[in-house]
Parts: sequence; C-alpha cells; structure tokens
Amino acid sequence: MEKGPFSVEWLAQSSRGGAQPAAHRTRSSPGGTGGRESPADLGDPGHEVEAGGAGPAVPGRPRTKFSAAQLQELERSFREQRYIGASEKRRLAAALNLSQSQIKTWFQNRRMKFKRQTQDAR
Repeated sequence: MEKGPFSVEWLAQSSRGGAQPAAHRTRSSPGGTGGRESPADLGDPGHEVEAGGAGPAVPGRPRTKFSAAQLQELERSFREQRYIGASEKRRLAAALNLSQSQIKTWFQNRRMKFKRQTQDAR
C-alpha cells in the first residue's frame, strides 16, 4: 500500500516525527523544536519545572510551577472574573511573564477546582 499524504501509515509516521514530504512539512524555528521552547531555554520563573510528578509523562511542555506572586495575581483576577477575556489574558501574560495559553489553561483548571469545591460543600 502506498504511503500517501492521507494514509494511516503516513499519519502514524508523521505523528512520530518521521520524515515528511516537503509539501507537508510544517515551519519550525531555527532551533528545530517546531516553535516549542523548553523551560531551560527560557530561564524565567514562570517556566520552572516541578520535580517529581504524580501523573503519567505527557509529551510536550513540562508542568509549570507558578511562583507565589504569579498565583496571587492569577487568583486576584479569578476572584474578579471567572472567565478571562482576550485583552486581560494578554495583560496577565505580559505582567506575569507567562504565555497566553498558560493563562488560559490556569483559568480552565481553576474553574474546575472551583466547581469541585462548590459541589463538595453541598
């Protein structure tokens, strides 16, 4: 069977990082990481890696350990509004030296924590 651009074999190979035809290759940064920066490369407090992890290893960015100051500002913002808008997300990301996706994920996780806490209180 031919390994065309939409065959199961081609998809499996491309998801493992196998060679892709030039027409289907995605752009990547000069470092060859595909746009991902490792926490070691960034060297800022918002990208510290938590030692040990309770869960299974997940490929991609390691778990972020937020500083006390970052958590304080995130919690303050969450108390004001549980759902964050685009402009507030950009402002927080810049102020806390985090990515917008980290801010978005923190808010999603915090809403789930809030939901569990309110359900447990009943």
